[in-house]
Amino acid sequence: MARNSPDREARRRIARMEAKRDLRRQQQARRKRDNIAAGVALAALIAGAVAVQLTVFAANPTPSQMEQVRQGLEDPAAAPSPSSSTNAAHIPSPEVAAGKVFSGTIATNEGDIGVELDGKAAPQATAVFSTLAKDGFFEGKTCHRLTTATSMGVLQCGSVDGAGSGDPEYQWGPVENTPEDGVYPAGTIAVARGANTYSNGTQLFIAWKDSTIPQDTGGYTIMGKVTEGLDVLKQIAAGGVEDANSQDGPPKIPVTIKSFTLQ
Repeated sequence: MARNSPDREARRRIARMEAKRDLRRQQQARRKRDNIAAGVALAALIAGAVAVQLTVFAANPTPSQMEQVRQGLEDPAAAPSPSSSTNAAHIPSPEVAAGKVFSGTIATNEGDIGVELDGKAAPQATAVFSTLAKDGFFEGKTCHRLTTATSMGVLQCGSVDGAGSGDPEYQWGPVENTPEDGVYPAGTIAVARGANTYSNGTQLFIAWKDSTIPQDTGGYTIMGKVTEGLDVLKQIAAGGVEDANSQDGPPKIPVTIKSFTLQ
């Protein structure tokens, strides 16, 4: 058998060197892709965590809702679709309340709270809540959440199930009349919402003391104020939450809305 010529051997060495260079380039490219994928996964995880935090005035997540969040991180197709940016036909038009001011009473088992809703400042929100009140939606509904933190104190009411859940078929937007500084003075009546500005629902919260709430996600619509009965709210707040070690949860003093009337 003839020996390999020097030229043939040189060509083989060059081919081996080029093959090694190609392998190194492929490895580098693969590492880059892996790093990008890891970055995307981390971003998704952070986004998911933020989404959970954004429900602070929307609901206390149920185990099934937390499972949906977990599945959404692992499989985007399993995540709930975002709310539409157009209100459904059954959501009252802002024209119902535009330019009007409604006054009335939220009667609870702990006492009456005089309220005023301002359709001049928040026509869409006022249209929704004045219509819900007229339809008797709030009768028998509870105030399921109380916060007693140093910088924030609110009582939240109007959940469809009394445990913080919202109605996915009754969501609307956008947010209106939000404070740039994030300060919600004592007596403020605002609208609870979820992760986007079209996830308002049937829940409201009332600040029983001056409260500061981060506005980095759009804020919460201020639609009115307490005109009398703030002491009722403070009495409820003084009772604390059911879990003595927490500053956020169901109020220890149960609160049920007997009626919500507006004129």
